[in-house]
Amino acid sequence: MKVLLYAEGLKTIGKSGLGKAIKHQMNALENEHIPYTLDSKEEYDILHINTWFIKSYFFAKKAKKKGKKIVYHAHSTEEDYKNGFILAKQTSKLIKWWLIKCYSLGDIIVTPTTYSKKLLQNYKGLENKKIVAISNGIDLTFFKKDKKLGEAFRKKYHYTKEDKVIVGIGLYIERKGIVDFVELAKRLPEYKFIWFGYSPLIAATKPVKKAVHTKLDNLTWAGYVEKETIREALNGCDLYLFPTLEETEGIPIIEACACKTNALIRDIPIFEDWFQDGINMYKAKDLDEFEDKIKKILTGKLPSLVEEAYPLAKEKDIKDVGKKLKQVYTEVLKQK
Repeated sequence: MKVLLYAEGLKTIGKSGLGKAIKHQMNALENEHIPYTLDSKEEYDILHINTWFIKSYFFAKKAKKKGKKIVYHAHSTEEDYKNGFILAKQTSKLIKWWLIKCYSLGDIIVTPTTYSKKLLQNYKGLENKKIVAISNGIDLTFFKKDKKLGEAFRKKYHYTKEDKVIVGIGLYIERKGIVDFVELAKRLPEYKFIWFGYSPLIAATKPVKKAVHTKLDNLTWAGYVEKETIREALNGCDLYLFPTLEETEGIPIIEACACKTNALIRDIPIFEDWFQDGINMYKAKDLDEFEDKIKKILTGKLPSLVEEAYPLAKEKDIKDVGKKLKQVYTEVLKQK
């Protein structure tokens, strides 16, 4: 069994969540001692394809004609596409049609969560396909509680011990809740806000461009950083704020749980099966509720739920992801 992990434009997408997911796949396969390659010119038994761009589609079509087994990884849905870049809402139906066209080439479709699996099962053309939910996973040996890393973060970004620091993570897209993040920074000048992540503003919507150009004394745009800095930030901040509007998984919240970071997320459908508000996570529906709960969490009026949230991170361990992918590969090879 040899797997080709294929991703079109890997250098371009490498800084995105998708790029992170592909690196996790590599780690997962290595943990299970499954031979793989990133070179499409090498021989392989299974094509594990991660992208839905035009070149990806025709590469998958060609592989299918050769009789190769295909595992198509559905990282994207119409729902998470349409709240993203400029013109996304106007083109979402076209993208849905194209996603179905691509994903239908898979002998088995893999998607990160039961939530995204349900969405795909309701797409006409995929209702009879085998779809398996497997987390993109995180490395619990890397993302974990570490006081010294937190101190390094505060020193690097010039925060004092007294500063209350709120971290946001994501590309410059509307779906990530970046507009609300900036509005909350305006409403709460007594707290420090810092956003990690970057994408070209030429593709951003007007509200996102306006948000990113906002200058506030308590708001820092840190840009793209490596995972080591994200780990430091999650260990050094007082709150991880995840105001995302839609996700197929949302790896940063799992990383926050692994680092035992206090967190506040938007109350959206994907998190219904994972988190219960006030039990193992705090949720908010709108700006007013975000503002209220931020204050209560940072002043201790709401108790920390980091210990209650940690088991979720354990469920997403990269070691388990490798085992589940191995099962999928074994199954797809047996298919006639």
